[in-house]
Amino acid sequence: MTTPILKFKEQFEFLSNFFMCAITYDGIVYPSTEHAYQAAKAMNHVDKIRISRLKTPGEAKREGRKIAMRPDWDQIKDQVMYDICKMKFSIPYFKTQLLLTGDAFLQEGNNWHDNYWGVCGCNNCPQHRVFPKEQQNHLGKVLMQIRAELL
Repeated sequence: MTTPILKFKEQFEFLSNFFMCAITYDGIVYPSTEHAYQAAKAMNHVDKIRISRLKTPGEAKREGRKIAMRPDWDQIKDQVMYDICKMKFSIPYFKTQLLLTGDAFLQEGNNWHDNYWGVCGCNNCPQHRVFPKEQQNHLGKVLMQIRAELL
């Protein structure tokens, strides 16, 4: 088994949704998968376009917290993430890079308390109190699923 990838930094930064990568989702071109994901929350087209024009994934994430969110978001967000990541990793460069991770366990390690999409490594988060259910790492699971499908 390959060494686990516990953070999407340095040579593994391409795994991050904040890595710049133009994709077209629902007919709109976004500069990153983070932009596309945040825009998918929006109830109206104007918000989606505005998010697509933001310069950084961080700006897109902040904007995604302010917009009127579609009422079914909690039911569809996992599928949206899968669909957006599938688009990214169908691009030959990203596909190759993902496949080069071999069978490594992928974990979106972070320090911003995201234990849904990743695993927060700060001392204030549940992982330090041993609540595995709180560490869901859904982004890592999505990427490992896509990698398996690409094989």
